[in-house]
Amino acid sequence: VPENYSTPVPKEYDDLPQLQGRATVEFTISKPEKGQVFDINGVNFDTAKMIMIIDGYAAPVTSGNFVELVQKGFYTNMKIQRSDGFVVQTGDPDGPAVGYVAPPNKSVGAGKQGERLIPLELMLTKDYPSKPPLYEVTMDEEGRGGEATVLPFSSYGAMGWAREEYSPNTGSSQFFWLLFDSDLTPAGKNLLDGNYPCFG
Repeated sequence: VPENYSTPVPKEYDDLPQLQGRATVEFTISKPEKGQVFDINGVNFDTAKMIMIIDGYAAPVTSGNFVELVQKGFYTNMKIQRSDGFVVQTGDPDGPAVGYVAPPNKSVGAGKQGERLIPLELMLTKDYPSKPPLYEVTMDEEGRGGEATVLPFSSYGAMGWAREEYSPNTGSSQFFWLLFDSDLTPAGKNLLDGNYPCFG
Protein backbone atom coordinates (compact mmCIF):
# COMPACT_ATOMS: atom_id res chain seq x y z
CA VAL A 1 0.00 0.00 0.00
CA PRO A 2 1.52 3.37 -0.98
CA GLU A 3 2.36 5.64 1.95
CA ASN A 4 -0.55 7.94 2.97
CA TYR A 5 -2.83 6.14 0.51
CA SER A 6 -6.57 6.69 0.76
CA THR A 7 -8.91 4.72 -1.50
CA PRO A 8 -10.94 7.12 -3.65
CA VAL A 9 -14.69 6.72 -3.10
CA PRO A 10 -17.29 8.50 -5.26
CA LYS A 11 -19.18 11.23 -3.40
CA GLU A 12 -22.56 9.51 -3.88
CA TYR A 13 -21.49 7.14 -1.09
CA ASP A 14 -20.49 9.87 1.39
CA ASP A 15 -23.52 9.03 3.55
CA LEU A 16 -22.32 5.45 4.10
CA PRO A 17 -19.69 4.47 6.68
CA GLN A 18 -16.21 4.03 5.25
CA LEU A 19 -12.97 2.50 6.48
CA GLN A 20 -9.77 4.00 5.15
CA GLY A 21 -6.96 1.62 6.05
CA ARG A 22 -7.37 -1.60 8.01
CA ALA A 23 -9.12 -2.62 11.22
CA THR A 24 -8.85 -5.67 13.45
CA VAL A 25 -12.07 -7.28 14.64
CA GLU A 26 -12.35 -10.17 17.10
CA PHE A 27 -15.39 -12.44 17.27
CA THR A 28 -15.98 -14.98 20.02
CA ILE A 29 -18.14 -17.86 18.84
CA SER A 30 -19.87 -20.45 21.02
CA LYS A 31 -21.96 -23.51 20.22
CA PRO A 32 -25.73 -23.14 20.76
CA GLU A 33 -26.09 -25.94 23.31
CA LYS A 34 -24.26 -26.19 26.63
CA GLY A 35 -21.55 -28.80 26.71
CA GLN A 36 -20.79 -28.58 22.99
CA VAL A 37 -17.18 -27.74 22.23
CA PHE A 38 -14.97 -26.79 19.31
CA ASP A 39 -12.31 -29.35 18.44
CA ILE A 40 -9.37 -27.32 17.17
CA ASN A 41 -6.41 -29.48 16.23
CA GLY A 42 -7.46 -32.15 18.73
CA VAL A 43 -7.96 -29.74 21.65
CA ASN A 44 -11.48 -28.94 22.92
CA PHE A 45 -12.53 -25.34 23.56
CA ASP A 46 -15.83 -23.96 24.91
CA THR A 47 -15.53 -20.94 22.62
CA ALA A 48 -13.59 -20.13 19.47
CA LYS A 49 -12.02 -16.73 18.88
CA MET A 50 -11.59 -15.40 15.37
CA ILE A 51 -9.38 -12.43 14.65
CA MET A 52 -10.19 -10.79 11.34
CA ILE A 53 -8.26 -8.10 9.47
CA ILE A 54 -10.74 -5.88 7.64
CA ASP A 55 -9.29 -4.25 4.51
CA GLY A 56 -10.60 -0.78 3.79
CA TYR A 57 -7.98 -0.32 1.08
CA ALA A 58 -9.71 -2.90 -1.13
CA ALA A 59 -13.32 -2.20 -0.10
CA PRO A 60 -13.74 0.98 1.97
CA VAL A 61 -17.56 1.13 1.92
CA THR A 62 -18.09 -2.60 2.56
CA SER A 63 -15.46 -2.58 5.30
CA GLY A 64 -16.79 0.62 6.87
CA ASN A 65 -20.30 -0.80 6.94
CA PHE A 66 -19.08 -4.03 8.60
CA VAL A 67 -16.96 -2.22 11.22
CA GLU A 68 -19.84 0.14 12.07
CA LEU A 69 -22.20 -2.82 12.60
CA VAL A 70 -19.62 -4.55 14.80
CA GLN A 71 -19.25 -1.37 16.88
CA LYS A 72 -23.05 -1.09 17.24
CA GLY A 73 -23.21 -4.70 18.51
CA PHE A 74 -25.37 -5.78 15.57
CA TYR A 75 -23.70 -9.21 15.36
CA THR A 76 -23.63 -9.83 19.12
CA ASN A 77 -25.38 -13.14 19.98
CA MET A 78 -26.37 -13.64 16.34
CA LYS A 79 -26.53 -17.22 15.11
CA ILE A 80 -24.72 -18.67 12.12
CA GLN A 81 -27.39 -18.97 9.45
CA ARG A 82 -25.52 -21.02 6.85
CA SER A 83 -22.75 -23.59 7.12
CA ASP A 84 -22.71 -25.87 4.11
CA GLY A 85 -19.10 -26.80 3.44
CA PHE A 86 -18.67 -23.90 1.00
CA VAL A 87 -19.24 -20.88 3.23
CA VAL A 88 -20.18 -20.01 6.82
CA GLN A 89 -22.61 -17.07 6.80
CA THR A 90 -24.30 -14.79 9.31
CA GLY A 91 -25.78 -11.29 9.49
CA ASP A 92 -29.50 -11.94 8.94
CA PRO A 93 -31.31 -10.51 12.00
CA ASP A 94 -34.46 -11.98 13.53
CA GLY A 95 -37.67 -10.59 12.04
CA PRO A 96 -38.78 -9.78 8.52
CA ALA A 97 -35.75 -7.65 7.56
CA VAL A 98 -32.84 -9.53 5.97
CA GLY A 99 -30.29 -6.88 6.93
CA TYR A 100 -29.54 -3.85 9.03
CA VAL A 101 -32.46 -1.39 9.11
CA ALA A 102 -31.31 2.25 8.92
CA PRO A 103 -31.76 5.35 6.76
CA PRO A 104 -30.94 4.43 3.15
CA ASN A 105 -28.05 5.59 1.00
CA LYS A 106 -29.09 8.31 -1.45
CA SER A 107 -27.67 6.36 -4.41
CA VAL A 108 -28.47 2.71 -3.64
CA GLY A 109 -31.67 3.11 -1.61
CA ALA A 110 -33.32 0.75 0.86
CA GLY A 111 -34.36 -2.88 0.88
CA LYS A 112 -37.94 -4.15 1.01
CA GLN A 113 -38.04 -4.02 4.82
CA GLY A 114 -36.07 -0.76 5.19
CA GLU A 115 -32.61 -2.36 5.14
CA ARG A 116 -29.71 0.00 4.49
CA LEU A 117 -28.18 -1.35 1.29
CA ILE A 118 -24.60 -0.86 0.20
CA PRO A 119 -23.29 -0.99 -3.35
CA LEU A 120 -21.35 -3.89 -4.79
CA GLU A 121 -17.71 -2.79 -4.51
CA LEU A 122 -14.79 -4.39 -6.37
CA MET A 123 -11.18 -3.15 -6.48
CA LEU A 124 -9.39 -4.47 -9.56
CA THR A 125 -5.61 -4.77 -9.75
CA LYS A 126 -5.47 -2.78 -13.01
CA ASP A 127 -7.20 0.15 -11.28
CA TYR A 128 -5.28 0.11 -8.00
CA PRO A 129 -4.13 2.55 -6.64
CA SER A 130 -5.03 5.35 -9.05
CA LYS A 131 -8.75 4.68 -9.59
CA PRO A 132 -11.69 3.98 -7.27
CA PRO A 133 -13.21 0.52 -6.99
CA LEU A 134 -15.97 -0.52 -9.39
CA TYR A 135 -19.37 0.18 -7.86
CA GLU A 136 -22.82 -1.27 -8.49
CA VAL A 137 -21.72 -3.67 -11.27
CA THR A 138 -20.00 -7.03 -11.49
CA MET A 139 -16.77 -7.38 -13.46
CA ASP A 140 -18.67 -9.22 -16.21
CA GLU A 141 -21.31 -6.48 -16.43
CA GLU A 142 -18.46 -3.97 -16.79
CA GLY A 143 -16.94 -6.07 -19.59
CA ARG A 144 -13.88 -6.91 -17.47
CA GLY A 145 -14.52 -10.56 -16.70
CA GLY A 146 -11.40 -12.53 -15.84
CA GLU A 147 -9.45 -9.59 -14.45
CA ALA A 148 -7.91 -9.99 -11.01
CA THR A 149 -9.23 -8.34 -7.87
CA VAL A 150 -6.82 -6.79 -5.36
CA LEU A 151 -8.17 -9.06 -2.63
CA PRO A 152 -9.31 -12.34 -4.24
CA PHE A 153 -11.14 -15.22 -2.61
CA SER A 154 -7.95 -17.27 -2.42
CA SER A 155 -7.63 -18.44 1.16
CA TYR A 156 -9.55 -20.31 3.82
CA GLY A 157 -11.60 -17.81 5.84
CA ALA A 158 -11.59 -15.01 3.26
CA MET A 159 -14.50 -12.72 4.12
CA GLY A 160 -17.10 -11.82 1.54
CA TRP A 161 -20.17 -9.59 1.54
CA ALA A 162 -23.39 -11.47 0.77
CA ARG A 163 -26.11 -10.21 -1.54
CA GLU A 164 -28.89 -11.54 -3.74
CA GLU A 165 -27.39 -13.48 -6.63
CA TYR A 166 -28.77 -11.33 -9.47
CA SER A 167 -28.94 -7.92 -7.76
CA PRO A 168 -25.54 -6.36 -7.11
CA ASN A 169 -26.71 -3.67 -4.68
CA THR A 170 -28.63 -5.83 -2.21
CA GLY A 171 -25.96 -6.37 0.43
CA SER A 172 -26.77 -4.96 3.87
CA SER A 173 -25.29 -6.85 6.82
CA GLN A 174 -24.87 -10.49 5.79
CA PHE A 175 -21.32 -11.72 5.24
CA PHE A 176 -19.56 -15.04 4.88
CA TRP A 177 -16.27 -16.79 5.46
CA LEU A 178 -15.13 -18.87 2.52
CA LEU A 179 -14.20 -22.48 3.25
CA PHE A 180 -11.52 -22.36 0.58
CA ASP A 181 -10.68 -25.39 -1.51
CA SER A 182 -8.10 -24.75 -4.25
CA ASP A 183 -9.78 -27.26 -6.57
CA LEU A 184 -13.30 -25.87 -6.16
CA THR A 185 -12.57 -22.16 -5.76
CA PRO A 186 -9.28 -21.31 -7.50
CA ALA A 187 -8.42 -17.61 -7.19
CA GLY A 188 -9.62 -15.60 -10.17
CA LYS A 189 -11.47 -18.57 -11.65
CA ASN A 190 -14.38 -18.98 -9.28
CA LEU A 191 -17.89 -17.56 -9.07
CA LEU A 192 -17.03 -15.22 -6.18
CA ASP A 193 -14.19 -13.07 -7.56
CA GLY A 194 -15.69 -10.17 -9.47
CA ASN A 195 -19.21 -10.85 -8.19
CA TYR A 196 -18.86 -10.39 -4.43
CA PRO A 197 -16.54 -8.06 -2.53
CA CYS A 198 -13.77 -9.70 -0.53
CA PHE A 199 -13.02 -7.40 2.41
CA GLY A 200 -11.01 -9.40 4.95
